[in-house]
Amino acid sequence: MRVFFALVNESGAERECSGCGARAFIADSEEYWNEESWEDDEPGAAGCPCGSEEFEAAVAFSLGDDGSVRWVTLGLRCIKDGFCGIYADWKIDYGPTDHLLAMVYV
Repeated sequence: MRVFFALVNESGAERECSGCGARAFIADSEEYWNEESWEDDEPGAAGCPCGSEEFEAAVAFSLGDDGSVRWVTLGLRCIKDGFCGIYADWKIDYGPTDHLLAMVYV
């Protein structure tokens, strides 16, 4: 099982492996992960209502009629009590978006 801590805001997310500490951005988050982009939306640690901050993660993509990515959604499942929730989602308003889908297979 791969377990992560997550930082989230309205424009993206970053995950950190709880085992090795490796960090990775979710989808196109790295492009917007800077203080100028955050304004009043600085990233915060995702937390479960039980108090745990360790999760399994899943990313979903909503596609337009042309197959391009329109939304990215980050779902997290608490490893302590199994609580599941959507912790971040953001709109993709540019194209092409093929690179976002390709990132999943890296």
